[in-house]
Amino acid sequence: MAKQVTSEVKLTNKKYVAEAKMRNHFAVIDEPLDVGGGDSAPTPVEYLLTAIGGCVSITLRMYAERKGWDLGEIKVKVHQKEELTSEGIKKTLVEEISFEKSITKEQKEKLLEIAGKCPVAKMVKGETPILSSIQ
Repeated sequence: MAKQVTSEVKLTNKKYVAEAKMRNHFAVIDEPLDVGGGDSAPTPVEYLLTAIGGCVSITLRMYAERKGWDLGEIKVKVHQKEELTSEGIKKTLVEEISFEKSITKEQKEKLLEIAGKCPVAKMVKGETPILSSIQ
């Protein structure tokens, strides 16, 4: 049987505060003050950026371990860039990946390829359909 990963989110009565449950873990989601939230927790976009960074860094570590490469600490900074174009606002996600240890040019090329294979990044790139329903 296929593995099922589930996250359940419940919007509370506190404006935009949501509570999320993932397995035995909990997280809170909110919006910044300037859009009417209470700024009590990260935004949905910040969680998405964190999920991408976490997935990319873990994917790279797993690959490096299989290859016997010591990368040291892996750091992935992800931010959203917005540009005003003739069609409106265009949003792009930018990943900045760095390693504590030096890597060769060949390793760099391969690690960039592997970073793109992270399951969360693949979902965001549109490779996973979202089937919505109201219960």
